[in-house]
Amino acid sequence: MSKKQIIFIVGPTASGKSEVAVILAKKINAEIISCDSMQVYRGMDIGTSKIKKNETRGITHHLIDVIEPNEEFNVAIFRDKVNSLIDKIHREGGVPLLVGGSGLYMKILLDGIFDGAGEIKGFRKKIEEEARNKPDDYLYQKLKEVDPPTADSLHPKDRRRIIRALEVYYHMGMPISEAKEKRKGLWEKYSVLIFGLAYDRQALYKRINKRVDFMFEKGLLDEVKNLVDKFKLSRTAKNALGCKELIGFLEGEYSLDEARRLIKRNTRRYAKRQLTWFKKEPRIEWITVNEGESCEGIAAGIYAKVKSEI
Repeated sequence: MSKKQIIFIVGPTASGKSEVAVILAKKINAEIISCDSMQVYRGMDIGTSKIKKNETRGITHHLIDVIEPNEEFNVAIFRDKVNSLIDKIHREGGVPLLVGGSGLYMKILLDGIFDGAGEIKGFRKKIEEEARNKPDDYLYQKLKEVDPPTADSLHPKDRRRIIRALEVYYHMGMPISEAKEKRKGLWEKYSVLIFGLAYDRQALYKRINKRVDFMFEKGLLDEVKNLVDKFKLSRTAKNALGCKELIGFLEGEYSLDEARRLIKRNTRRYAKRQLTWFKKEPRIEWITVNEGESCEGIAAGIYAKVKSEI
């Protein structure tokens, strides 16, 4: 029996992923799952470039507006929600189309996450007492006996990680290195196609600067003011691009023009980090996007590559 299909569209911020995904989804009966750590927050619409209802063309979007800005969100929560959504979409005869710019989220979905073991009560205190009058590398040598691969990957003086690896060994009955190898993600379970949108760096930076100006025109400052007035923002939400810089302005650290400059600069830097992460991922098939190329054209190119697989 052939594996069921999953498609990713990834790339840096401001690369047009959302619009391309909607057009492609129409062609392949897909539902879109947002792979974005900030679009989960209600009320953070302008700053996260959240797709508007009239832009969805009737395509179902998931993991947008699911929690309040005072709540934390992390990769483990994300993974569990995505796995449930994928099962649901497949049962209903659709194709899951995951879209976003978070390389970490994509990696964890593809290859799984090591949840680890819970803490053993009193373990750290007990083993530190055991090592008190022993040679400095006592715990490291102890780890080397039970889990050589993990020991080889750690510095002999990295006491915290050495103790954690020993704790996992005694809790789970297996080396942490073996436990990590047993993790499974989407890559093994499904037939996965990953497309990345590749822009010329300077063209991308121009798009970013233009989009930030557009955000200000649409009321980004008022959006952040409302969020700050209404919520004690979670650590995750507070660090959203646009939000953290405007909080600095609201607290009197610098002018509004400086906040705008910082948002543009920090977004460009973020895009550069995204590209660096994605370029290390050999499973991505890159789609070169020329300046001025329409989203319809990009989506048509991807469709030509996936239609025989769906």
